[in-house]
Amino acid sequence: MPRYLLLMTEADHFAKWDAADDELRARVYADFGAFAEAARARGTIVGGEALAPSSTARTVRGATGGAERPPVTDGPYAETVEQLGGFYLIEADDLATATELAALLPREYDVEVRECVDVPDH
Repeated sequence: MPRYLLLMTEADHFAKWDAADDELRARVYADFGAFAEAARARGTIVGGEALAPSSTARTVRGATGGAERPPVTDGPYAETVEQLGGFYLIEADDLATATELAALLPREYDVEVRECVDVPDH
C-alpha cells in the first residue's frame, strides 16, 4: 500500500496554540481524533508527531565549495511565517484517499500531501 506524508503548517502556529481557549483546543483534539479514526478505517497511521517550535531547529546545509562537512545553521530550513507544526505518515490506497483523510485534520492547518518514494537499498 502506498505511503503518504502529511505535512501540517499554519501561520504563527505556536503563538496561536498558546493563545487558544479551551473550546478551540477541544475542537482541534476532536478533529485529530476523527482523522485518526478515519485513517485507521481506510488505511494505516504509520507514525506522526507534533513538532517543537521552529526556533529550536537546526538545519544541516549541503556542503559546497569543497567543504568536508556541511555547515549547520540555527533555525528552520526556510524562513517563512508558516510553521511546520507536525506530520503524519500514513498508508492509503491512493492519493485521493490520502487527500480526503488530510481534509479531516484541523481546519487551521494547510496540509501538504506527498507520496513517499521507495528508494532501493545500496
